[in-house]
Amino acid sequence: MTTLKLIAVGNSTGVVLPKELLARLRVEKGDSLFAVETPEGIELTAYDPEFARQMDVAEEIMREDRDVLKKLGS
Repeated sequence: MTTLKLIAVGNSTGVVLPKELLARLRVEKGDSLFAVETPEGIELTAYDPEFARQMDVAEEIMREDRDVLKKLGS
């Protein structure tokens, strides 16, 4: 468990993430993190769930229309 400190950032509030946590999340200054509500609580992740959903849809379309895509690629 890691305790995170809240700090004032202008008129907002920020969270200080220790470098060890940043390394585990594989992010650095300027990257985006996503706060995802789960049944267990709030999950902080570098994984973009909306992008993943879009990729799942794209993969499904590619599987269904494989022959059409193959002809377009020729």
